Amino acid sequence: MKIDNKVIIITGASSGIGKATAHKLAENGAKVALMARSEDDLNDLKTEIEKNNGKALVVVGDVTKSEDFESVVSKTKEEFGAVNGLINNAGLMPLSFVEKLKTDEWNKMVDVNIKGVLNGVAAVLPELKANKGGNIINISSMAAHRYFPGGAVYCATKAAVKMFSEGLRQELAPKYGINITSIEPGAVATNLTSTITDEDVKEQMEKMFEMEALEAEDIANAIYYALTQPNRVNINDVYIVPSEQQ
Repeated sequence: MKIDNKVIIITGASSGIGKATAHKLAENGAKVALMARSEDDLNDLKTEIEKNNGKALVVVGDVTKSEDFESVVSKTKEEFGAVNGLINNAGLMPLSFVEKLKTDEWNKMVDVNIKGVLNGVAAVLPELKANKGGNIINISSMAAHRYFPGGAVYCATKAAVKMFSEGLRQELAPKYGINITSIEPGAVATNLTSTITDEDVKEQMEKMFEMEALEAEDIANAIYYALTQPNRVNINDVYIVPSEQQ
């Protein structure tokens, strides 16, 4: 299935996987609504996309606020006439050992990684039901499959996203033709680790990234693959890790 003129909302679009995905989809004819908190970065991305004859809309918003998501959907529909899909990409990964009791960081991860996904689905679902089809792609992680030191809360949030995606698929795909995909990357070379404040975990992550990690473009390609399948095909999970990662 081609994505020409499909309208896709991308959260966390200002950098990393979100930015790479915006470029990939726009290059292939989609109209992308770019959501993040950084207006300057989003405007820079919009300029880059438009230089390549793509179409993009900037809507500043915080995924933890349901009213922001509702505004994004409303402005996207006003600009492009429809909403055909959502990529729930925004996420945080301030890893820490539980005994450090960095509870503020725990709560931020729950708010962004879980509640942000829920807010996105709640905002776009009425549009996709009205369209009798569409795609919701949630960015989970290989951390949904196995714990790694310092990742107890982060792994829990990504496991929640993976299971929520499966629940969505079973409830929405057969009844409404809305296909749901959970993308589950291993180590990706983005700025996701920049929020880590636990020095013990930071040292551990530096050692892990001595290998050749995935690039954001690799995940964008996986997302594009899921979006371009025939309507009869639902790509449930994409588990994608670096060749060197155990």
